[in-house]
Amino acid sequence: MFDTFREIIGSLSRNKLRSLATGFAVACGLFLIIILQGTSNGIIHTFEKASEGFSFDVIHAFPGFTTLPYNGIKEGRRIKLEDNDSEVTMKSFPNELSAAIPQISHSATSASFGKNYLSNVTLEGAQPTTQELDAVQLLEGRFINKIDLNEQRKVIVISDRNRNDLFKHGENAINQKVRIDGISFTVVGIYKDDGMMSSNDFYAPFTTLKTIYGKGYDIDQLQLKAKDLDTEEKNEVFETAFRKVMGNKHEFDPDDRSALWIWNSASENADMTKAKTILHTSFWILGLLTLLSGIVGVSNIMLISVKERTHEFGIRKAIGAKPIDIISMVVLESIVITTIFGYIGMLLGVIFCEYMDAYYGNQTMDIGVFQSSIFVDPTVDIGTCLQATLVMIIAGALAGFFPASKAANVKPIEALRG
Repeated sequence: MFDTFREIIGSLSRNKLRSLATGFAVACGLFLIIILQGTSNGIIHTFEKASEGFSFDVIHAFPGFTTLPYNGIKEGRRIKLEDNDSEVTMKSFPNELSAAIPQISHSATSASFGKNYLSNVTLEGAQPTTQELDAVQLLEGRFINKIDLNEQRKVIVISDRNRNDLFKHGENAINQKVRIDGISFTVVGIYKDDGMMSSNDFYAPFTTLKTIYGKGYDIDQLQLKAKDLDTEEKNEVFETAFRKVMGNKHEFDPDDRSALWIWNSASENADMTKAKTILHTSFWILGLLTLLSGIVGVSNIMLISVKERTHEFGIRKAIGAKPIDIISMVVLESIVITTIFGYIGMLLGVIFCEYMDAYYGNQTMDIGVFQSSIFVDPTVDIGTCLQATLVMIIAGALAGFFPASKAANVKPIEALRG
């Protein structure tokens, strides 16, 4: 084996320019594969980071206005959801849902602590499960609990951004009193600001808001936590059945989509997963097509090499070399070229991805209502490098196999005569 590799290195050394030109094409192919995979990961990670503050198994149902008549009732009627809709929904869909939460909100004019104040804040009527449904990440304190609901406590959970605006001198916000439209609420928790408009929301107990602001039985939306709705087809079936249940209860046509607005993040998550798979696969295909041009170059060079060494192969066969020996030598030479230069291209690609990560990875774009990262972690993992290594070995073997087969079929007498 050592002698074989020494012969391969000797053959490459005798044709330095040709070997470098051939290897350059392979290096470019692997370089582009790594760059494309890094870019793909950067785009995917950006979407994932932007969606960190979202729960992708939650369905939001909002009341609307009818656009179709129903049982003699004219269109244009406003639909009102009620807090007992959650019970009806859970009884109708025990296998599809794990929770159904009524939600109300109140737009307050201001919130103040001492001389510091915020304008246009929103109080969200929360329950213990709201933390999971809204993907609220607590930094300090606690969230709304059952005792808060039962006793209708005046407590709130605020974002760290609002904490910094209201408590500007390093005061501890927990257990402090914040006045909202003249009503005193106690801060019991701080949640992480996700850069979205919702970070201006103050969470208060659902029952407290219902009593203070006289909300009655009406609610602003119904939040549903999906269970096993992991495909687009399942979500469509559920939405159709849910509209029928709500239509029967509130007397509107189930086909009237304006009467009940549904935002299904579970369905969106299935679409996003499919889109990420397509993106990742597309970039692999583009990289492989680029690499293919380099492999064709290697194969052509190996054909030329075989033609130049026809006399040598004839002598080898004349003294007892088997066809498999000729094939293995040529294939190994092809693999060596693709592997050496492929790893050079891979290394340069990894370095470039690290450069993109260092330069663009921490940059954010402020579009007014929220901030978004531009390019998150556009790097490749060890799995991608191992896959690229396997691609190199297979490509090198294929590039050398056909020229090797031609060399193995040369008859010794013809080779010696040539």
